[in-house]
Amino acid sequence: MESSIKPLEITSAVRARPRRLLGDVIVELGFCDRAMIESVVGEARASGRPMGQLLLEQGALMPYQLGIAIAERFGLQYVDLQGAEPDMAAMTLVPEAAVRRLDAVPFAVRLDGTLLVAMVDPRNLLAIDDLAMLTDRSIVPVIVTREDLDTLMARVARLDGLIEEDDDEVDHEAARLAALEQAADDGPTVKLVRSIIAQGVEHGASDIHFEPDGGDLRVRYRIDGIMRDVTRVTMRQSARVISRIKILSDLDISERRKPQDGRMSLMLDGRRIDIRVAIVPLVSGESAVLRVLDSGGRPLTLGELGMADGDRVRVETALRRSHGAILSTGPTGSGKTTTLYAAVGVVSTPEKNLMTIEDPVEYRLPLVKQMQVFERAGITFASGLRSIVRADPDIIMVGEMRDRDSAKIAIEAALTGHLLLSSLHTNSAPATPARLVDMGIEPYLVASSLECVVGQRLVRRLCPECRRPTRVPGPDVGLDGGEVEVFEAVGCPRCGDSGYRGRIGLFEVMTVTDRIRSLIVRHATATEMVQAAVEEGMRPLHEDGLAKVRAGETTLAEIARVTD
Repeated sequence: MESSIKPLEITSAVRARPRRLLGDVIVELGFCDRAMIESVVGEARASGRPMGQLLLEQGALMPYQLGIAIAERFGLQYVDLQGAEPDMAAMTLVPEAAVRRLDAVPFAVRLDGTLLVAMVDPRNLLAIDDLAMLTDRSIVPVIVTREDLDTLMARVARLDGLIEEDDDEVDHEAARLAALEQAADDGPTVKLVRSIIAQGVEHGASDIHFEPDGGDLRVRYRIDGIMRDVTRVTMRQSARVISRIKILSDLDISERRKPQDGRMSLMLDGRRIDIRVAIVPLVSGESAVLRVLDSGGRPLTLGELGMADGDRVRVETALRRSHGAILSTGPTGSGKTTTLYAAVGVVSTPEKNLMTIEDPVEYRLPLVKQMQVFERAGITFASGLRSIVRADPDIIMVGEMRDRDSAKIAIEAALTGHLLLSSLHTNSAPATPARLVDMGIEPYLVASSLECVVGQRLVRRLCPECRRPTRVPGPDVGLDGGEVEVFEAVGCPRCGDSGYRGRIGLFEVMTVTDRIRSLIVRHATATEMVQAAVEEGMRPLHEDGLAKVRAGETTLAEIARVTD
């Protein structure tokens, strides 16, 4: 976070009495009229209470308007937490007790080393002086509302709680590990790693990246499929941070030349967060990628995913069958597993024995027997699936068909009276049969077992607060002639100036009919398969995307980005 305010300006802006009164600033900004201010000034003098607080209580002023007015009066910057995120590294500089005593929270560190501090009242010179001594930095206040300051203090308290949570672990590990591990387990490092993860979970990041960059570590979140810079870890802490991640993931901290994979589990705000970890050695240092799996959440329904009514009916019809394979397909990160869980929600009943083999188990489901892949113990998709088939299941969910063995066992299960749900990496639903054949499954087995294939992608959903109407030619959105009103992305504090908040699915649902089965058996071309699927009722991904553009849910730019 950057600011145009210089540290020396505090002397004139804060330590000297401002020339303008707060009431005058509020009137100049157009937040209240002069009559309202004069009436409240009299009441404030009589009661000895701050004028701004009285305006808030009477509903004449919004909290953010008071913050803007205070910032304007002192020549400082106002910060809204809806549009600006605090730097986790800065928040760990001062303990919680000092933060609450001073009523101020470190917010960000500028490139010149100046510390920006979130405050409600910049006249709190004692707090500014104490923070300067505690951190050995020049201090610049930024103004926030009381609600936002309380939120920041709660975050600091949570970070201090996290370090206490790990005290026993730190002491135990420090006794048996080498100096590098001890450095990784010092208080600030523990707090910093956990705070970065906590902030990522809070903002819905699917992945957290720690990337070497000039000796530092650049931290980025993948939110709604797009990478966003968050903070930088200094060179002094970068090795400790990577080592801390390895410790939590039960990896070898001394190995820096080979890739390593692991996993960790954390409790954040009462929720269990499972995280897959990939350590990759690069020429500039070690990189860590954390895939966040929020097992404390709730699986979505097919409708909540964005599946149109017609497509949902086709999928639910296939799910009512007693046997056959229903596959969710698409590239990595397209939401296949989420769709599988939505399908499980449709078929899971007390009358059915439903078993799964997953890597990892992302949601704990009632009435479902779930098995997790654990290769070091010999539990792979193939071996786990063999065990499940012998356990009298009615419905089997296989998280992913990764190789020929798991695909062959799954297809055979679909042919022997089981309803099989699984995912597969393909570019489209009509390309799925050819992909299975390439994996070594005989075409006649593919044709006999497949019942329904769902192809999908994820696009960003327009922010409802700032989307703006625009007009485009009808053919651009799949309509004939004329112009059509759609919406375009703008950007506001609530969406981080991206114009988008959240994601929605694009789907194409191919029901495997007798005509398509005959094409599979005779190795039909991709073009023939697509043409037949469309003629049998499939609406391609691109058309589903255009329908969502017409409905104001996303943009043409997003459809082009995701569907080529």
